[in-house]
Amino acid sequence: MILTLHNLQPAVRRKPRKRVGRGNAAGQGTYAGRGLKGQHARTGGGTRPGFEGGRTTLILQTPKMRGKGFKPLLRKEVSINVDALNIFGSGETVTLKSLIDRGIVSYGPVKILGAGELSKKLTVKIPVSSSARAKIEKAGGEVTQSAKQKVQNINKLNTTSA
Repeated sequence: MILTLHNLQPAVRRKPRKRVGRGNAAGQGTYAGRGLKGQHARTGGGTRPGFEGGRTTLILQTPKMRGKGFKPLLRKEVSINVDALNIFGSGETVTLKSLIDRGIVSYGPVKILGAGELSKKLTVKIPVSSSARAKIEKAGGEVTQSAKQKVQNINKLNTTSA
């Protein structure tokens, strides 16, 4: 057979669209394939996609993973250990800004705890625990603010503003 325009056929047989509401002779007589009364029998009737008769839909019932869009204003204190301070050079000053710049923490407030060992002489200007204070001073460094001082400073602020 020679390929010509008049004998071309599609690869898949296509079924013609059902033309409803065209009378009995069209093959869908009386109710036009819509059944008897009701919402779906009317023109313009029907429901939106996903509607389940008024009950809570499946999409609303499924648990959602919440994004990282909310950041609380009153954050909890971040704890790091003494051995994380070995990244600093001997004689340097450790502050919240220097910890953020080095990538040790991403926000504050920060408290240093006493796990690990410290091998450098540092000046620490953030709150520390008592065991961390002992290890920093044993390495030859000094601490200028402890957790107790921080609480006292906050209490002073609260009493002066009231």
